[in-house]
Order: sequence, then structure tokens, then C-alpha cells
Amino acid sequence: MRAVVIDKPGDSSVMNIVERPIPKADANHSVMRIHAFGAHRYEVLTRGGGSPSVKFPRVIGVEAVGEISQASDNSKLKVGQKVITMMGGFGREVDGSYQEYALVSDDNLYPVDYKGDWITLAQYPENFYTAFGSLKSLSLKSGQTLLVRGGTSAVGLATIQLAKTMGLKVTATTRREKMTQALLDCGADDVVIDSDNKLKTDDKFDGIIDMVGTVTLTNSIMHLNQGGVVSLIGLLAGEWIVENFNPFTLAGKYLTCFDSTDVNQAWIDEMFELIQKHDLKIPIAKVFKLDEIREAHDYVMKSRDIGQVIIDND
Repeated sequence: MRAVVIDKPGDSSVMNIVERPIPKADANHSVMRIHAFGAHRYEVLTRGGGSPSVKFPRVIGVEAVGEISQASDNSKLKVGQKVITMMGGFGREVDGSYQEYALVSDDNLYPVDYKGDWITLAQYPENFYTAFGSLKSLSLKSGQTLLVRGGTSAVGLATIQLAKTMGLKVTATTRREKMTQALLDCGADDVVIDSDNKLKTDDKFDGIIDMVGTVTLTNSIMHLNQGGVVSLIGLLAGEWIVENFNPFTLAGKYLTCFDSTDVNQAWIDEMFELIQKHDLKIPIAKVFKLDEIREAHDYVMKSRDIGQVIIDND
């Protein structure tokens, strides 16, 4: 089988396709035939050495869609069963999705009932699960208002789609005015420009999902209604620490975070029911083959197109 192996961190040239034997299932690990996966900016960061917990050589990639090729001795999964995998150390502590087959812990394999093609399925796991979990963390009710800060990101687009099925009034942000129509086409009710980490509106919201990160957090809190919640779920700005944060700005308001590390099968089932009932999709920016992985990484970093980059493994 082919696998993209990174022996040492660096630019896209450090990703080399090598031939490896197909792994064999054991007592608690099944073999997944990977048909497709999404490529993400944070994987580019990992490739460059920006994830201290990742030791090289490594096959990176935190999510994949495919089917069971070999079931473990103790697995309830069956050969040929459609599954997704994400997080759980995949592509970080163990080899991940940038290969044709992967040995995956049974605890990190999630059956899905989905009738579409592999490329379409590959847009959902990490993007939609993060969006779904972040919406759960806000506990909003139908008719309330939501701001999606970082609306043109893949997770942002997924959040807009899911939030509308829950009856929320959704405002999305962008730093580029020319993206306004794309966000409206995706389902947003309104669009606000985010300029220099400040929203160009006086409106306030019942819930805010902030994907930009620590640099916008204080401004997001300013735009919360009393009793409202900010859920910080991303760090698109690349900064981890909030500088000069005044906790009293939270008086009567709430701050939480959602981390997609712990995956819940019941939430996956609920999420896919919404996806299929409402035919939810985000744009697919471009599809590459596995042997084009270097070009895919360069595109992820340079492109200003919205949507998910998919790697087709078939």
C-alpha cells in the first residue's frame, strides 16, 4: 500500500510516498481501507514541526472515511462496514489518514449510515462534528441568535448549515467583503465584517462561536447578550494566550470551549440524521489524489477559496 511518510519536519517536499505492507488487525485494532480524507491547515502546521507531541517519522492526517478491511478479534464491526475516524491520536500519536490502509483502534472507529459517495462523505467528520459539538455547548433554543465568527472556514460553513436546521438566526463574519454573498448562499441570515479583530456592528447575540481565537475573544464577549455564551473552538489567528484579559467583562455572560478530541457516537448519529434530512453540504474547494499530496498542502495554504480540500484515495 502507499503511505505518505514524513521523516522530519519541513515544507511540502518532506512528504514522500513509500510502499508499506498493509497492516494486520489485532485484538483491539481493525484495519480501515481509507477512501478519502480532508486536508487541513493545522496538518500543514504539524508537517512543519508545529505540533510538539508529534514524533517523526509519522503519517499525519487526523480524519478519514472508508470501510473495514479487517475486523479485530474483539470488534463488533464487520468487513465492508462504512466507518469514519477522527482525532483520538490519529495522525499524531499513531499513523493517520495519509495512506491507503490504517490500523485504527476500535474505540476510534465510528459506523455511519450514509448513502453518498466517499468524496462527499469526507467533508463531514471533523468539520461537522466540531460544528455540531460547538452548537451543543451553547444550549441555544430555536429563535435565538447566533454569531459564527470565522464564517468562511470549513467549520464555520458547517456551523451555519447545522444552526439553520436548529431554528437559529445566524449571522456570520468575514474579513473580506467579497465573501458576503457566499456566506448568504450557504444559509447565513446576515453577514458582518470583522476588521482588525473588531466587529463592524453594534448588534449583540445569544451565542457566539469564535473560531478566530484569543485575539477576538474580548470583542466577542462585548457582543454577547446578558446570559449569552461564547464558545471558543478555534485558533485561526494562531495565538494561544489571551493578552491582558479582564475577567469582569464576563459579568452576566459565559465562556466555554469545545474540543472535538472526545468523540460521541450518539452525536455522530444525530449529526448524520440532520445532514441527510436537510441535504447539508459545504463547498469542496478542490479534490486531489494521494500522489498530489504536496500540491494539496501548498494549495491549502495559498488558496483563498472557501470550502474543504479533499484527498481522493481511489
